[in-house]
Amino acid sequence: MQAKIFSPTPPGSRKVVVATNIAETSLTIDGIIYVIDPGFCKQKSYNARTGMESLIVTPCSRASANQRAGRAGRVAAGKCFRLYTAWAFKHEMEESTVPEIQRTNLGNVVLLLKSLGINDLIHFDFMDPPPHETLVLALEQLYALGALNHLGELTKLGRRMAELPVDPMLSKMILASEQYKCSEEVLTIAAMLSVNNSIFYRPKDKVVHADNARQNFVVPGGDHMVLLNVYTQWLESGYSTQWCYENFIQFRSMKRARDVREQLEGLMDRIEVETVKHQQTVYVHPNSSLFEEQPRWLIYHELVFTTKEFMRQVIEIDSGWLLEVAPHYYKNKELEDSSSKKMPRKQGKAKEELG
Repeated sequence: MQAKIFSPTPPGSRKVVVATNIAETSLTIDGIIYVIDPGFCKQKSYNARTGMESLIVTPCSRASANQRAGRAGRVAAGKCFRLYTAWAFKHEMEESTVPEIQRTNLGNVVLLLKSLGINDLIHFDFMDPPPHETLVLALEQLYALGALNHLGELTKLGRRMAELPVDPMLSKMILASEQYKCSEEVLTIAAMLSVNNSIFYRPKDKVVHADNARQNFVVPGGDHMVLLNVYTQWLESGYSTQWCYENFIQFRSMKRARDVREQLEGLMDRIEVETVKHQQTVYVHPNSSLFEEQPRWLIYHELVFTTKEFMRQVIEIDSGWLLEVAPHYYKNKELEDSSSKKMPRKQGKAKEELG
């Protein structure tokens, strides 16, 4: 579908391209004479206090606005129509886009720097220094995972985690799977999580069929088991493109997950409700297989903010497992205090209302 933007425009017709900010710098389309710039963009933002990522619609920077204007007239004289005032351009827009290192989770960055022997991160000479709070949260997360000791030094486990090109939480999960003899399954789940939001698709004219197909993959345990089930069935089909089409699965996403899995497997051969810690109210995403069940103890893969604070890709656990795998981080009293609280009566909205 996206390739059609490069097709020649039929005689007597006008080509209209609706684009995200990828069109600012990443591609040039012949024949574009006019650009309409609304002056906004969707920007990924990370809140260190809540550990939550969100896509926020925000005014673009002056640098981005100039890049957008540059798309007009690449091959001939053109014009850019800006849907904001010259005063707003000069006084309300930032000069340049906020660097990504200042609005993202720094877990991977900190682990990499530690593995390179850079220990004093607080005084490290970053080109664009990240917020102090985000840096401290990343250090706390790595300590919780056992990648750092109480002095902030890289542990043997942390050095192995740094070898895997995935989020630290996933690398810890992969390495821990050796102990529990479930590496094959965990490698699959980690690979599927790397593309988790683009596995299923819902064509507008086949919404009911797509939802039914998705429901057929639901198995007891949670969303991670659903992802494992999808990959296993695709494997049994011989990595079939037709199977993906019939089950409303994105073939490209599955192929990417397979490539990620093979890469992780090669590296493994080479290297030997309320969140418990922050008492923060969050909700199971309506697309989750556990949305209706509301179990007491969950582990989530990511926390996102859309209409409210949602946990994505959740799986039910026993609270005792937290003490087993991270006794240095979780305390028995914390778990007991949370267990004594009554679960609220369900007063949630239907899936259709939540969107």
